[in-house]
Amino acid sequence: MSTLKAVRGTRDLLPPETALWNRIEAVARSVFARYNFGEIRTPIFEDTALFARGVGEETDIVSKEMYTWEDRARAQSEKTQSLTLRPENTAGVVRAYIEHKLGETGQLAKLYYIGPQFRRERPQKGRYRQFSQIGAEVIGPTHAGSESPLRDAEVLEMLATFLDELGITGWTLKINSVGSSADRPRYIETLRTALAPVVSQMCPDCQRRAETNPLRVLDCKIPEDQPIIDALPRIADSLDEASRDHFAQVCAALDASGVPYTHDHRLVRGLDYYTRTTFEFTHGGLGAQNALLGGGRYDGLSEAIGGPKAPGIGFAMGEDRLVLTLQAQEANQKAAPPQVADTYIAPLGPAQNPAALALARTLRRQGLRVELGDGTFRLKKSFEAADKTARSIVLLGEDEAQSGILTVKVFATGSQSKVPQTELADLLAGLRNT
Repeated sequence: MSTLKAVRGTRDLLPPETALWNRIEAVARSVFARYNFGEIRTPIFEDTALFARGVGEETDIVSKEMYTWEDRARAQSEKTQSLTLRPENTAGVVRAYIEHKLGETGQLAKLYYIGPQFRRERPQKGRYRQFSQIGAEVIGPTHAGSESPLRDAEVLEMLATFLDELGITGWTLKINSVGSSADRPRYIETLRTALAPVVSQMCPDCQRRAETNPLRVLDCKIPEDQPIIDALPRIADSLDEASRDHFAQVCAALDASGVPYTHDHRLVRGLDYYTRTTFEFTHGGLGAQNALLGGGRYDGLSEAIGGPKAPGIGFAMGEDRLVLTLQAQEANQKAAPPQVADTYIAPLGPAQNPAALALARTLRRQGLRVELGDGTFRLKKSFEAADKTARSIVLLGEDEAQSGILTVKVFATGSQSKVPQTELADLLAGLRNT
Protein backbone atom coordinates (compact mmCIF):
# COMPACT_ATOMS: atom_id res chain seq x y z
CA MET A 1 0.00 0.00 0.00
CA SER A 2 1.46 3.38 -1.03
CA THR A 3 2.06 6.07 1.59
CA LEU A 4 -0.43 8.92 1.47
CA LYS A 5 1.09 12.37 1.03
CA ALA A 6 -0.15 15.95 0.89
CA VAL A 7 -1.91 16.76 -2.38
CA ARG A 8 0.20 18.48 -5.05
CA GLY A 9 0.22 22.20 -4.52
CA THR A 10 -0.37 21.91 -0.77
CA ARG A 11 1.99 21.26 2.12
CA ASP A 12 2.19 20.99 5.88
CA LEU A 13 3.56 23.84 7.97
CA LEU A 14 5.58 22.50 10.88
CA PRO A 15 7.32 24.04 13.88
CA PRO A 16 9.58 25.94 14.14
CA GLU A 17 8.49 27.51 10.79
CA THR A 18 4.97 28.07 12.11
CA ALA A 19 6.42 30.46 14.68
CA LEU A 20 7.36 32.75 11.79
CA TRP A 21 3.82 32.59 10.40
CA ASN A 22 2.43 33.45 13.84
CA ARG A 23 4.83 36.38 14.08
CA ILE A 24 3.67 37.78 10.71
CA GLU A 25 0.01 37.47 11.69
CA ALA A 26 0.60 39.00 15.12
CA VAL A 27 2.31 42.06 13.60
CA ALA A 28 -0.53 42.41 11.07
CA ARG A 29 -3.19 42.30 13.80
CA SER A 30 -1.25 44.82 15.90
CA VAL A 31 -0.71 47.31 13.08
CA PHE A 32 -4.21 47.01 11.60
CA ALA A 33 -5.80 47.55 15.00
CA ARG A 34 -4.02 50.91 15.30
CA TYR A 35 -5.71 51.98 12.08
CA ASN A 36 -9.09 50.89 13.49
CA PHE A 37 -9.58 47.80 11.33
CA GLY A 38 -11.63 44.88 12.63
CA GLU A 39 -11.35 41.23 11.61
CA ILE A 40 -13.86 39.54 9.29
CA ARG A 41 -14.03 35.79 8.63
CA THR A 42 -15.94 34.76 5.50
CA PRO A 43 -16.70 31.19 4.31
CA ILE A 44 -13.97 29.46 2.30
CA PHE A 45 -16.48 28.65 -0.45
CA GLU A 46 -19.01 30.92 -2.13
CA ASP A 47 -21.53 30.89 -4.95
CA THR A 48 -19.51 30.69 -8.19
CA ALA A 49 -21.46 33.65 -9.59
CA LEU A 50 -19.81 35.91 -6.99
CA PHE A 51 -16.39 35.47 -8.61
CA ALA A 52 -17.67 35.42 -12.19
CA ARG A 53 -19.42 38.76 -11.67
CA GLY A 54 -16.92 40.31 -9.26
CA VAL A 55 -13.48 39.15 -10.42
CA GLY A 56 -14.39 38.83 -14.12
CA GLU A 57 -15.21 35.85 -16.32
CA GLU A 58 -12.27 36.53 -18.67
CA THR A 59 -9.63 36.64 -15.94
CA ASP A 60 -7.23 33.72 -15.58
CA ILE A 61 -8.54 33.16 -12.06
CA VAL A 62 -12.12 32.54 -13.15
CA SER A 63 -11.48 30.95 -16.52
CA LYS A 64 -8.65 28.59 -15.54
CA GLU A 65 -7.80 28.43 -11.85
CA MET A 66 -10.90 28.03 -9.69
CA TYR A 67 -11.92 24.89 -7.81
CA THR A 68 -15.62 24.65 -8.70
CA TRP A 69 -18.20 21.91 -8.24
CA GLU A 70 -21.94 21.37 -8.41
CA ASP A 71 -23.39 20.96 -4.93
CA ARG A 72 -26.15 18.44 -5.51
CA ALA A 73 -29.58 18.94 -4.01
CA ARG A 74 -30.42 16.92 -0.90
CA ALA A 75 -34.17 17.29 -1.34
CA GLN A 76 -36.57 17.78 -4.24
CA SER A 77 -37.28 21.31 -3.05
CA GLU A 78 -33.59 22.25 -3.35
CA LYS A 79 -31.74 23.27 -6.48
CA THR A 80 -28.21 22.34 -7.39
CA GLN A 81 -25.77 25.18 -6.85
CA SER A 82 -22.35 25.86 -8.35
CA LEU A 83 -19.88 26.49 -5.52
CA THR A 84 -16.24 27.58 -5.62
CA LEU A 85 -13.41 27.55 -3.11
CA ARG A 86 -12.49 31.19 -2.75
CA PRO A 87 -9.57 32.14 -5.05
CA GLU A 88 -9.39 35.58 -3.44
CA ASN A 89 -11.21 37.28 -0.58
CA THR A 90 -12.16 40.79 -1.71
CA ALA A 91 -15.35 39.67 -3.46
CA GLY A 92 -16.41 37.68 -0.38
CA VAL A 93 -15.81 40.63 1.94
CA VAL A 94 -17.84 42.95 -0.29
CA ARG A 95 -20.60 40.32 -0.46
CA ALA A 96 -20.65 40.24 3.36
CA TYR A 97 -20.70 44.05 3.46
CA ILE A 98 -23.82 44.03 1.27
CA GLU A 99 -25.55 41.07 2.95
CA HIS A 100 -25.14 42.44 6.46
CA LYS A 101 -26.03 46.02 5.43
CA LEU A 102 -22.83 47.46 6.88
CA GLY A 103 -23.29 50.58 4.77
CA GLU A 104 -26.38 51.55 6.79
CA THR A 105 -24.13 52.66 9.65
CA GLY A 106 -23.09 55.61 7.51
CA GLN A 107 -19.46 54.92 8.41
CA LEU A 108 -16.56 53.30 6.59
CA ALA A 109 -16.27 49.54 7.07
CA LYS A 110 -12.56 48.81 7.72
CA LEU A 111 -12.14 45.04 7.64
CA TYR A 112 -9.14 42.71 7.55
CA TYR A 113 -8.90 38.94 7.08
CA ILE A 114 -6.36 36.16 7.46
CA GLY A 115 -7.04 32.79 5.86
CA PRO A 116 -6.58 30.25 3.05
CA GLN A 117 -7.37 30.83 -0.63
CA PHE A 118 -7.36 28.27 -3.46
CA ARG A 119 -6.20 28.46 -7.08
CA ARG A 120 -5.42 25.59 -9.41
CA GLU A 121 -2.21 26.94 -10.91
CA ARG A 122 1.23 25.45 -11.48
CA PRO A 123 2.93 25.05 -8.09
CA GLN A 124 6.31 26.76 -7.75
CA LYS A 125 8.44 28.34 -5.06
CA GLY A 126 6.26 30.58 -2.91
CA ARG A 127 3.15 29.74 -4.95
CA TYR A 128 0.81 26.94 -3.89
CA ARG A 129 -2.70 25.80 -4.77
CA GLN A 130 -3.76 26.38 -1.17
CA PHE A 131 -2.15 29.55 0.11
CA SER A 132 -2.77 31.89 2.99
CA GLN A 133 -3.47 35.58 2.50
CA ILE A 134 -3.62 38.57 4.78
CA GLY A 135 -5.76 41.35 3.37
CA ALA A 136 -7.90 44.33 4.24
CA GLU A 137 -10.68 46.38 2.68
CA VAL A 138 -12.05 49.88 3.28
CA ILE A 139 -15.62 50.12 1.96
CA GLY A 140 -18.45 52.55 2.50
CA PRO A 141 -20.90 55.12 1.17
CA THR A 142 -19.45 58.10 -0.64
CA HIS A 143 -20.57 60.57 2.06
CA ALA A 144 -18.27 58.70 4.48
CA GLY A 145 -15.26 59.55 2.32
CA SER A 146 -14.83 56.15 0.68
CA GLU A 147 -13.75 57.74 -2.64
CA SER A 148 -11.20 60.04 -1.05
CA PRO A 149 -7.59 59.83 -2.26
CA LEU A 150 -6.65 60.11 1.41
CA ARG A 151 -8.09 56.62 2.00
CA ASP A 152 -5.74 55.25 -0.67
CA ALA A 153 -2.72 56.97 0.84
CA GLU A 154 -3.64 55.88 4.36
CA VAL A 155 -3.82 52.22 3.30
CA LEU A 156 -0.42 52.50 1.59
CA GLU A 157 1.09 54.20 4.64
CA MET A 158 -0.33 51.43 6.84
CA LEU A 159 1.30 48.78 4.65
CA ALA A 160 4.64 50.57 4.78
CA THR A 161 4.34 50.59 8.57
CA PHE A 162 3.49 46.88 8.59
CA LEU A 163 6.51 45.90 6.48
CA ASP A 164 8.81 48.08 8.56
CA GLU A 165 7.59 46.67 11.87
CA LEU A 166 7.80 43.14 10.49
CA GLY A 167 11.46 43.82 9.77
CA ILE A 168 11.37 43.60 5.97
CA THR A 169 13.92 46.02 4.54
CA GLY A 170 14.51 47.13 0.97
CA TRP A 171 10.89 47.05 -0.20
CA THR A 172 9.70 49.20 -3.11
CA LEU A 173 6.21 50.64 -3.53
CA LYS A 174 4.96 50.96 -7.12
CA ILE A 175 1.74 52.87 -7.82
CA ASN A 176 -0.35 53.78 -10.85
CA SER A 177 -3.88 54.79 -11.81
CA VAL A 178 -6.08 52.73 -14.14
CA GLY A 179 -8.69 55.47 -14.18
CA SER A 180 -12.43 55.44 -13.73
CA SER A 181 -14.92 52.91 -15.02
CA ALA A 182 -15.11 55.04 -18.18
CA ASP A 183 -11.34 55.50 -18.59
CA ARG A 184 -10.48 51.82 -18.35
CA PRO A 185 -12.66 50.55 -21.27
CA ARG A 186 -11.38 53.43 -23.43
CA TYR A 187 -7.79 52.44 -22.73
CA ILE A 188 -8.52 48.75 -23.35
CA GLU A 189 -9.77 49.57 -26.84
CA THR A 190 -6.72 51.76 -27.49
CA LEU A 191 -4.49 48.94 -26.29
CA ARG A 192 -6.30 46.31 -28.37
CA THR A 193 -5.88 48.45 -31.49
CA ALA A 194 -2.16 48.94 -30.81
CA LEU A 195 -1.65 45.22 -30.19
CA ALA A 196 -3.37 44.04 -33.36
CA PRO A 197 -0.41 44.46 -35.75
CA VAL A 198 2.25 43.16 -33.31
CA VAL A 199 0.59 40.52 -31.13
CA SER A 200 1.54 37.68 -33.51
CA GLN A 201 5.18 38.35 -32.58
CA MET A 202 4.49 37.88 -28.86
CA CYS A 203 4.34 34.85 -26.57
CA PRO A 204 1.27 32.55 -26.62
CA ASP A 205 -0.03 33.94 -23.32
CA CYS A 206 0.07 37.49 -24.67
CA GLN A 207 -1.69 36.40 -27.86
CA ARG A 208 -4.51 34.93 -25.79
CA ARG A 209 -4.68 37.87 -23.39
CA ALA A 210 -4.80 40.37 -26.23
CA GLU A 211 -8.24 38.95 -27.02
CA THR A 212 -9.59 38.15 -23.55
CA ASN A 213 -7.93 40.68 -21.21
CA PRO A 214 -5.49 43.06 -22.96
CA LEU A 215 -4.39 44.71 -19.70
CA ARG A 216 -2.69 41.47 -18.67
CA VAL A 217 -0.29 41.84 -21.60
CA LEU A 218 1.41 44.59 -19.58
CA ASP A 219 2.21 42.01 -16.86
CA CYS A 220 4.23 39.82 -19.25
CA LYS A 221 7.76 39.01 -18.06
CA ILE A 222 9.02 37.34 -21.27
CA PRO A 223 12.22 39.27 -22.23
CA GLU A 224 11.56 39.13 -25.98
CA ASP A 225 8.16 40.83 -25.52
CA GLN A 226 9.42 43.81 -23.53
CA PRO A 227 10.36 46.11 -26.46
CA ILE A 228 6.86 45.65 -27.90
CA ILE A 229 5.19 46.31 -24.55
CA ASP A 230 7.33 49.39 -23.88
CA ALA A 231 6.09 50.90 -27.15
CA LEU A 232 2.39 50.42 -26.32
CA PRO A 233 0.19 53.40 -25.36
CA ARG A 234 0.22 54.33 -21.67
CA ILE A 235 -2.94 54.39 -19.62
CA ALA A 236 -2.10 57.85 -18.27
CA ASP A 237 -2.93 59.25 -21.70
CA SER A 238 -6.48 57.84 -21.44
CA LEU A 239 -7.35 59.27 -18.01
CA ASP A 240 -9.89 62.03 -17.58
CA GLU A 241 -9.16 65.10 -15.48
CA ALA A 242 -10.89 63.73 -12.36
CA SER A 243 -8.81 60.54 -12.40
CA ARG A 244 -5.58 62.50 -12.89
CA ASP A 245 -6.46 64.79 -10.00
CA HIS A 246 -7.31 61.80 -7.76
CA PHE A 247 -3.92 60.20 -8.46
CA ALA A 248 -2.09 63.49 -7.89
CA GLN A 249 -3.71 63.81 -4.47
CA VAL A 250 -2.69 60.24 -3.54
CA CYS A 251 0.92 61.07 -4.46
CA ALA A 252 0.80 64.35 -2.51
CA ALA A 253 -0.40 62.58 0.65
CA LEU A 254 2.34 59.95 0.32
CA ASP A 255 4.93 62.67 -0.14
CA ALA A 256 3.70 64.44 3.01
CA SER A 257 3.85 61.22 5.07
CA GLY A 258 7.33 60.30 3.85
CA VAL A 259 6.37 57.00 2.21
CA PRO A 260 8.67 56.44 -0.82
CA TYR A 261 7.13 55.23 -4.08
CA THR A 262 7.70 55.00 -7.82
CA HIS A 263 5.16 55.58 -10.59
CA ASP A 264 4.98 52.43 -12.75
CA HIS A 265 2.80 53.09 -15.81
CA ARG A 266 2.63 49.33 -16.56
CA LEU A 267 1.06 48.50 -13.20
CA VAL A 268 -2.57 47.84 -14.11
CA ARG A 269 -3.46 44.55 -12.34
CA GLY A 270 -5.68 42.13 -14.20
CA LEU A 271 -8.87 41.84 -12.15
CA ASP A 272 -11.91 43.51 -13.67
CA TYR A 273 -12.97 45.33 -10.52
CA TYR A 274 -9.95 47.65 -10.19
CA THR A 275 -10.38 51.41 -10.77
CA ARG A 276 -8.07 54.37 -10.23
CA THR A 277 -5.28 53.59 -7.74
CA THR A 278 -3.40 50.31 -8.14
CA PHE A 279 -0.25 49.36 -6.25
CA GLU A 280 2.34 46.70 -5.49
CA PHE A 281 5.03 46.35 -2.87
CA THR A 282 7.99 44.43 -4.29
CA HIS A 283 11.25 43.04 -2.92
CA GLY A 284 14.45 42.20 -4.77
CA GLY A 285 15.05 39.04 -2.75
CA LEU A 286 12.12 37.24 -4.42
CA GLY A 287 13.57 37.00 -7.94
CA ALA A 288 11.53 37.62 -11.09
CA GLN A 289 8.21 37.09 -9.27
CA ASN A 290 9.06 39.85 -6.81
CA ALA A 291 5.65 41.05 -5.59
CA LEU A 292 5.17 40.99 -1.82
CA LEU A 293 1.60 42.23 -1.94
CA GLY A 294 -0.73 44.24 -4.12
CA GLY A 295 -4.11 45.83 -4.35
CA GLY A 296 -6.08 48.80 -5.49
CA ARG A 297 -9.33 50.71 -5.61
CA TYR A 298 -12.57 49.03 -6.74
CA ASP A 299 -15.28 51.68 -6.86
CA GLY A 300 -17.83 49.61 -8.81
CA LEU A 301 -17.48 46.15 -7.27
CA SER A 302 -20.45 46.45 -4.91
CA GLU A 303 -22.80 47.35 -7.75
CA ALA A 304 -21.36 44.54 -9.92
CA ILE A 305 -22.53 41.93 -7.42
CA GLY A 306 -25.91 43.48 -6.74
CA GLY A 307 -25.21 45.91 -3.92
CA PRO A 308 -25.45 49.66 -3.41
CA LYS A 309 -22.81 52.15 -4.50
CA ALA A 310 -19.95 51.57 -2.07
CA PRO A 311 -16.49 52.57 -3.31
CA GLY A 312 -13.59 50.76 -1.73
CA ILE A 313 -9.88 50.04 -1.68
CA GLY A 314 -8.05 46.98 -0.46
CA PHE A 315 -5.04 44.70 -0.73
CA ALA A 316 -3.93 41.12 -0.25
CA MET A 317 -0.55 39.68 0.62
CA GLY A 318 0.53 36.07 0.37
CA GLU A 319 2.06 34.93 3.63
CA ASP A 320 4.41 32.58 1.77
CA ARG A 321 6.02 35.57 0.06
CA LEU A 322 6.54 37.31 3.39
CA VAL A 323 8.00 34.14 4.93
CA LEU A 324 10.44 33.68 2.03
CA THR A 325 11.55 37.29 2.30
CA LEU A 326 12.13 37.11 6.05
CA GLN A 327 13.96 33.79 5.74
CA ALA A 328 16.23 35.23 3.04
CA GLN A 329 17.03 38.24 5.23
CA GLU A 330 17.64 36.19 8.35
CA ALA A 331 19.85 33.70 6.48
CA ASN A 332 22.43 36.49 6.27
CA GLN A 333 22.14 37.17 9.98
CA LYS A 334 23.00 35.11 13.02
CA ALA A 335 20.61 32.18 13.15
CA ALA A 336 18.04 32.47 15.90
CA PRO A 337 18.42 29.85 18.63
CA PRO A 338 15.89 27.04 18.47
CA GLN A 339 12.86 27.59 20.65
CA VAL A 340 13.16 25.54 23.83
CA ALA A 341 11.02 25.08 26.90
CA ASP A 342 11.87 26.95 30.08
CA THR A 343 11.85 23.69 32.00
CA TYR A 344 11.06 20.00 31.86
CA ILE A 345 9.14 18.56 34.82
CA ALA A 346 10.17 14.99 35.61
CA PRO A 347 7.81 13.16 38.00
CA LEU A 348 9.72 10.43 39.85
CA GLY A 349 7.16 7.66 39.60
CA PRO A 350 3.59 7.36 38.30
CA ALA A 351 2.18 8.46 41.66
CA GLN A 352 3.68 11.92 41.10
CA ASN A 353 2.05 12.46 37.68
CA PRO A 354 -0.96 14.38 39.09
CA ALA A 355 1.30 16.71 41.11
CA ALA A 356 3.53 17.20 38.06
CA LEU A 357 0.57 18.26 35.93
CA ALA A 358 -0.60 20.65 38.65
CA LEU A 359 2.89 22.20 38.83
CA ALA A 360 3.05 22.52 35.03
CA ARG A 361 -0.33 24.25 35.03
CA THR A 362 0.83 26.75 37.66
CA LEU A 363 4.02 27.59 35.73
CA ARG A 364 2.27 27.84 32.36
CA ARG A 365 -0.25 30.28 33.80
CA GLN A 366 2.68 32.45 34.81
CA GLY A 367 3.80 32.63 31.17
CA LEU A 368 6.43 29.89 31.19
CA ARG A 369 6.96 27.29 28.47
CA VAL A 370 6.86 23.85 30.12
CA GLU A 371 7.46 20.32 28.84
CA LEU A 372 5.89 17.56 30.95
CA GLY A 373 7.55 14.17 31.40
CA ASP A 374 5.98 10.98 32.75
CA GLY A 375 6.48 9.02 35.94
CA THR A 376 6.99 5.78 34.01
CA PHE A 377 10.25 7.12 32.52
CA ARG A 378 13.57 6.09 34.00
CA LEU A 379 15.50 9.04 35.40
CA LYS A 380 18.14 8.74 32.66
CA LYS A 381 15.47 8.95 29.96
CA SER A 382 13.95 12.03 31.62
CA PHE A 383 17.34 13.78 31.67
CA GLU A 384 17.99 12.91 28.02
CA ALA A 385 14.57 14.22 26.94
CA ALA A 386 14.95 17.37 29.05
CA ASP A 387 18.42 18.13 27.70
CA LYS A 388 17.02 18.16 24.14
CA THR A 389 13.95 20.28 24.80
CA ALA A 390 14.45 22.57 27.81
CA ARG A 391 16.86 24.84 29.65
CA SER A 392 16.40 23.01 32.93
CA ILE A 393 14.81 20.00 34.59
CA VAL A 394 12.66 19.97 37.74
CA LEU A 395 12.65 16.70 39.67
CA LEU A 396 9.40 16.00 41.45
CA GLY A 397 9.49 13.02 43.81
CA GLU A 398 7.44 12.21 46.90
CA ASP A 399 9.70 14.28 49.17
CA GLU A 400 9.55 17.30 46.87
CA ALA A 401 5.77 17.08 46.57
CA GLN A 402 5.35 17.01 50.38
CA SER A 403 7.93 19.68 51.25
CA GLY A 404 7.38 22.06 48.34
CA ILE A 405 11.17 22.23 47.91
CA LEU A 406 12.02 21.19 44.34
CA THR A 407 15.27 19.96 42.83
CA VAL A 408 16.26 21.98 39.76
CA LYS A 409 19.19 21.36 37.42
CA VAL A 410 20.24 24.04 34.89
CA PHE A 411 21.84 22.49 31.81
CA ALA A 412 23.86 25.53 30.68
CA THR A 413 25.81 25.67 33.94
CA GLY A 414 25.41 22.13 35.25
CA SER A 415 24.33 23.56 38.62
CA GLN A 416 21.75 21.75 40.73
CA SER A 417 19.91 23.32 43.65
CA LYS A 418 16.90 23.09 45.94
CA VAL A 419 14.29 25.76 45.19
CA PRO A 420 11.02 26.54 47.03
CA GLN A 421 8.09 26.14 44.68
CA THR A 422 7.06 29.74 45.39
CA GLU A 423 10.39 30.93 43.87
CA LEU A 424 10.52 28.51 40.94
CA ALA A 425 8.81 30.71 38.33
CA ASP A 426 11.19 33.63 38.97
CA LEU A 427 14.21 31.35 38.70
CA LEU A 428 13.04 29.82 35.42
CA ALA A 429 12.18 33.22 33.92
CA GLY A 430 15.64 34.44 34.78
CA LEU A 431 17.24 31.58 32.84
CA ARG A 432 15.91 33.02 29.57
CA ASN A 433 18.51 35.75 29.70
CA THR A 434 21.48 33.54 30.45
